[in-house]
Amino acid sequence: MSNLNPSISIPREHQTEIRVRYQETDAQGRVHHANYVKYFEIGRVEMLRASGISYRQLEKSGIILVVVDLKCNFITGAQYDDLLLLTTKIKRSRGVRIQHTYDLTLDGELIVKGETTVASVDPDGNVVRLPNWLRLDR
Repeated sequence: MSNLNPSISIPREHQTEIRVRYQETDAQGRVHHANYVKYFEIGRVEMLRASGISYRQLEKSGIILVVVDLKCNFITGAQYDDLLLLTTKIKRSRGVRIQHTYDLTLDGELIVKGETTVASVDPDGNVVRLPNWLRLDR
């Protein structure tokens, strides 16, 4: 189904800087916990972009990645205007699933750890195998 260039290689690790916006904070001035899930998505999207493919292109090719599992461990919080560094890693990628891990740091200190699993589906929601270039078991 995927008609993207088979010579694409997705990185196993990628870093993204994220500046905390005011609207992402709660009444206590900390990043609201739901925003960390959004940060994880930014990490996945930017990791894919680093390979030369956008999520838009991936979806146009008939591959949609949906989150099927999510874990998040809050160690400490971030505040408005903090500059965070998100390290996204591919832990496993085979069959129909990709497992990512996330380390979010502030000034070198780990503040949040996370993990997601995404599954590959077609536009009708049917499970489909990942294209070869997205699998690490090749």
